[in-house]
Amino acid sequence: MMLGEQTESADYWKQCGDEALKHGIKGVILMGAHWDCYGDQIQVSTNPNPGKSPVAYVHPSKYVDYKLNPDLKTAQRCIDLLEKAGYNVSGNDKFDWIHDTYLILIRMFPTGCPPSTIISLNARYDPHFHMKVGSTLRPLRREGYLLIGTGGAVHNLYRNRWAPMLRFRDNLAQDSPPESWALEFRQAVSDVFLKTSGPQLRRAMTRLMKHPEYRDAHATDDHFMAAMFVAGAAGDFEDEGSPAELGAETWELTNMCNSQFTIGAW
Repeated sequence: MMLGEQTESADYWKQCGDEALKHGIKGVILMGAHWDCYGDQIQVSTNPNPGKSPVAYVHPSKYVDYKLNPDLKTAQRCIDLLEKAGYNVSGNDKFDWIHDTYLILIRMFPTGCPPSTIISLNARYDPHFHMKVGSTLRPLRREGYLLIGTGGAVHNLYRNRWAPMLRFRDNLAQDSPPESWALEFRQAVSDVFLKTSGPQLRRAMTRLMKHPEYRDAHATDDHFMAAMFVAGAAGDFEDEGSPAELGAETWELTNMCNSQFTIGAW
């Protein structure tokens, strides 16, 4: 729902998109939070003309006319790299894109979608598994690809406050402050992104799943795996000392925190 509203996070995505275009990115590779595969599988979207999964509480005019731009050549490269790394990976030519990826692309690149590739999660939600996916695809950063993980710093639908949304369609209402468990875990996530780098970032990110407030902050693990993907993609020894910033942050439904972190610089 936040993606349908004008927020500081949306403005920051646009800023990031403008910088990416300015520096001539070759394409975008994304791991979201809403597409996962059973067993030991992961998949890469190879649908040449994907549709868009509808978005609850967001008017269709904000996304239906945006033309997606699937990068089938890069999708096959990702499959080849992941297969070489030992993954049970395949293409999925029927997958329709979901809001966790395409609405961010709309905000980042409103004048046209760059060539984009979507990588699935694995439903076992092993943090090291998803971190290695990011590490495997990390070399593509050198070629001008922008790697994005879209999830949430604090994302527990069961513990959100839904009344303002249900009564007034206001997901950004804050009629009370976020609860202590949400604030505590949000701070822990921020500390990891902003105070660690390189392999230390990877170790610290996986440890967050043992944080005493983790299960309150994430009733399910799906929205945290994107952070593992990012840590893998930007947590090599060569990444030690890489600048990181918290560019924007938006709370919605009182207890859900959407923090926008960027690692690295052009």
